[in-house]
Amino acid sequence: MHLSSLAQAEALASAKLSPPDARAAEDARRHSAALVKPEGALGRLEHLAVWLAAWHGDPRPRVGSPVVLVFAASHGVARHGVSAYPPEVTRQMIRVFEDGGAAVNQLARLCGAEVRIAPLTPDIPCADISEGPALSEREFLQAFSYGMNSVSECRGCDLLILGEMGIGNTTAAAALCLALFGGKPEDWTGPGTGLDREGVLRKRRIVAAARDANSGFLDASPLARLQAFGGLEISAIAGAVLEARRRRLPVLLDGFACTAAAAVLAASSPGALDHCVVGHLSAEPGHALLLKKIAKSPLLRLNMRLGEASGAAVAFHVLRSALACHNDMLKMDAAGVSQRKP
Repeated sequence: MHLSSLAQAEALASAKLSPPDARAAEDARRHSAALVKPEGALGRLEHLAVWLAAWHGDPRPRVGSPVVLVFAASHGVARHGVSAYPPEVTRQMIRVFEDGGAAVNQLARLCGAEVRIAPLTPDIPCADISEGPALSEREFLQAFSYGMNSVSECRGCDLLILGEMGIGNTTAAAALCLALFGGKPEDWTGPGTGLDREGVLRKRRIVAAARDANSGFLDASPLARLQAFGGLEISAIAGAVLEARRRRLPVLLDGFACTAAAAVLAASSPGALDHCVVGHLSAEPGHALLLKKIAKSPLLRLNMRLGEASGAAVAFHVLRSALACHNDMLKMDAAGVSQRKP
């Protein structure tokens, strides 16, 4: 897909989105209730199985072809020292991903997932958000379309695990969340890759400067705010999440930057993230606040802050556990176990 205007992208994001399969979900609930356990005893594992059943349209869902999709891009704001690492690390890490040496490569191997790296001009950063919009409308539409098309190319995929790489992107995510949900820069800004106290204070000042430099976008549509504050890979993730919904493809989201991208769609259309589960709670403090804003509960709390879909890949094993119980446990009658007393 090639989007030709912001209005076209906004129409897609706010259009009536594909609903889950209610019949498959209800059949999955009945199946779960008959298994050899007290109803509800597996807690959220039961809800996860029903959630996947609804989006697969199958009361006995399985995941056989998961794809880890990592978008990578550079941020002009990184020149202000808002990260503990220099901007060139983005390009260097793309090479590490492609060589199979990053954390997400190892975690994806355990998942049986294919890893796809989707770089967006890593040698050409987006504009510095402390001075004006990260992207022109044309650049935004290209990135958003790239995200949508990257999902279209994942043929046979039955679960999408999303992540990102981009030095400076927690600054962009903080500024984007500030633009979407309000508050103060300190509400959304944390140490990212490991800034010290002075570095965090500098980062907060940059987030405030970004808000002021882009004040004309604060009352604009969520996608226009994404154009102004998000940058290339964050815009691409938003496009990927939207395309996954259009295809009824369930999604595991990673940490702060990834969730911030998805939150743009939640701000555009209620229920837009029903096909998404947040894999983990990032150590980046803004993530907990963001999850409250979009009413999402993470599967894991492991104090991770790496990005690159690492937390979501670990969370995949929780989903796998849910499906193993849902699909392979015996039912009460088949196991010869007495039913609950009336």
